[in-house]
Amino acid sequence: MSELVSTRIRNTAGKLGLPHLTETISEYIRRADEGKMGYLDFLDLVLSEELAVRDDRRFRQGLRLSRLPHHKTLDEYDFSFQSDLDPRKVKDLATLSFVEAKANAALLGPPGVGKTHIAVSLAVAACRAGYSIYFTSLDDMVRNLKAAEAAGRLTNKLGTYLRPSVLVVDEVGYQPLERAEANLVFQVISKRYEKGSIILTSNKTFSEWGQVFGDEVLATAILDRLLHHCEVISINGPSYRLKNRLKAIERENDVA
Repeated sequence: MSELVSTRIRNTAGKLGLPHLTETISEYIRRADEGKMGYLDFLDLVLSEELAVRDDRRFRQGLRLSRLPHHKTLDEYDFSFQSDLDPRKVKDLATLSFVEAKANAALLGPPGVGKTHIAVSLAVAACRAGYSIYFTSLDDMVRNLKAAEAAGRLTNKLGTYLRPSVLVVDEVGYQPLERAEANLVFQVISKRYEKGSIILTSNKTFSEWGQVFGDEVLATAILDRLLHHCEVISINGPSYRLKNRLKAIERENDVA
């Protein structure tokens, strides 16, 4: 390929918003020459590489906007430490069929068992698959909605929690809510019902949600919408954080 043609391709790629192609056209030409590619194979190579770069850019941008506390994956989760947890149930969720169906997932169990790790891992997988995601603790969501309501911007702020394909709500039940606060949560749950997925974590059983939301009727209304299409996984094993702390203490004692 002549220098004139490759220069024209770079200029055209720039105008089409394909910056990766402008930087790598020479490398593509080299690979095509070495592989003795036909025209269709060469075109397939260029388009596939450009799409991969664009998908990776979208993925990284999605993670940046998601407010996830970390980007851990299921490969980093120690299923052997939670012997009562069936890995197949979690891996079934990782297929994201529940996200496609606009259903929900609930991870229940005591503190430290890895609920948030799994929730984040599912969100990362959803982001890679092209879904928009957003992470919040229940406490942060309620505080932000209350502030927006006081400022007359509730409808606008609700959009933060309604727009994403997947909303992760962490730490449900750590702080009891007043009825007005619980009503704000109900608005999010009811407006997302069958329109987008929720992944939540909670240290409370569903029978205790009446105490969490300060009203049995309101808690029932929330659960009715949340659980209609929902995969529930309970993790009742030991705490990872306590395990790590005990190991650290043992090391300190060994040194002493």
